[in-house]
Amino acid sequence: MNPDALASALLAVLDAVAEKRRPGEPLGVSADDITFERPRNRDHGDWATNTAMKFAGRVGQNPRELAQELADGLASVDGVASVEVAGPGFINIRLDAAAAGQLAKTIVEAGAEYGRNDAQAGNRVNLEFVSANPVGPLHVAHTRWAALGDAIARLLEASGATVAREYYINDAGAQMDRFGASIVAALNDEEKPEGGYSGSYIDELGRAVLQERPDLLSLPRDEQLTLARDLAYPHQLAEIKASLAAFNVEFDVWFSERDLHAGDPSLIDGAVDRLREQGHVYDADDAVWVRTTDFGDDKDRVIRRGNGVYTYFAADAAYYLDKSDRGWISKIYLLGADHHGYVHRLKALAGAAGEDPEKNIEVLIGQMVSINGARLSKRAGNIIEMDDIVAWVGTDALRYSLERSPADSPLDLDPELLQKRTNDNPVFYVQYAHARTHNVARNAADSDVAREEFHPELLTHETEAALLGALQEFPRIVGYAAEVREPHRVARYLEELAGLYHRWYDRCRVTPKGDGAVEPVHHTRLWLNDATGQVLRNGLSLLGVSAPERM
Repeated sequence: MNPDALASALLAVLDAVAEKRRPGEPLGVSADDITFERPRNRDHGDWATNTAMKFAGRVGQNPRELAQELADGLASVDGVASVEVAGPGFINIRLDAAAAGQLAKTIVEAGAEYGRNDAQAGNRVNLEFVSANPVGPLHVAHTRWAALGDAIARLLEASGATVAREYYINDAGAQMDRFGASIVAALNDEEKPEGGYSGSYIDELGRAVLQERPDLLSLPRDEQLTLARDLAYPHQLAEIKASLAAFNVEFDVWFSERDLHAGDPSLIDGAVDRLREQGHVYDADDAVWVRTTDFGDDKDRVIRRGNGVYTYFAADAAYYLDKSDRGWISKIYLLGADHHGYVHRLKALAGAAGEDPEKNIEVLIGQMVSINGARLSKRAGNIIEMDDIVAWVGTDALRYSLERSPADSPLDLDPELLQKRTNDNPVFYVQYAHARTHNVARNAADSDVAREEFHPELLTHETEAALLGALQEFPRIVGYAAEVREPHRVARYLEELAGLYHRWYDRCRVTPKGDGAVEPVHHTRLWLNDATGQVLRNGLSLLGVSAPERM
């Protein structure tokens, strides 16, 4: 019996009690309003609920008295072994072994689908993350957002949402001009321009540009700058894509900023007109403004200067409106630690566009990550490159370690620890638990133990009750992690599950000792072993981490 079935059963009892006290007056409570949690002390049962205290006022009854009535009614439900009332009205529920153990078979039969839910069904989410300027290699901060963004997308999809992973290519503006000027300066053996880029990767790009246009340096300087910028940019973007792919991150949409400026009228021209139609654009001081203070921004924003030049805010507005035009209900932006000022600005933009800033847009700010002992990139000179860290630590260890902490917490990683094959290394601990489930299954096959019999009532050991309880929680963990955009909840859950599995492994045998006979309990425990492996595998997949069968 899972929490959903238990909630439905308790709701039926609650409605019956309420009908006796208030005939003809519906209580207005659904199964979604009834929640359960795992008691800290397993002696108190499998599940606990505060339903009686939560709805006593609505029923018109003392919480503890209502709890006792609910307990009496729930005790007769199939699969419930016992129900007790504790404290001011908590209800502790213990399932019978057969009802609890049935979960093992349910998980094995569901396979990769176990944990998937429909909590986000109908939601169309545009998730923008990384979005680094295409003027250099990705660095360690981009790496954190790549891991978190992809994991959030996987969680949302597992919870029923339609998701587009989108990368906004900042391929227009001053940084691109400095990029081209840096390459030309390197080719002419000159000092880099003020605010320009350096490192051997600039030299590499220069050689690639010359290979395409051997006559580049014979052209007028302004043509050199434009050609160097436009020819080098696709090479650098291709490197960014390759780095992300090697990190197990793929994007559905690569949106070029240049597309916002193209056409007559451009998307930016159209955005200004649309915001004006909403009544939030005004003219003052020879400029065009958006009244973003109406939506909590600290000041109104200039969208077009007096000289007719659009601001970055104009591009932000056009891009946001374009996402809405493409049918994305929810727009999620994952931004770096230096982008706090964008939060109110983007939310105000959503309001000015006629949408709900509290529902249609979400801005997540991530904190910095440092890598102990990491060296600056030889190619870029002043950053720690993503490719270098991935090559040093490995994709699995790096992704898992970046995802197991909240995004808004500064993170300090120890690569030496992440390469160790010990229980101190969280990713090894979880992956080893998964590999152990496969090893147990292989040994079981050698001992003629198979999933040909299933007797859930035999799963009575205390470690089995604890393990089944954790397995039961997985769908709820996935749904909640998707809702709050926190992949670390899945990682921490997997570590807890791995610990429970290791304790069960130490206490309960799937294969008989020595020449002992194979008994029904051995076949049944194989179901539990394989169910645990499936959940570990499903959870690691949501994090974009592999689940090895041997270690």
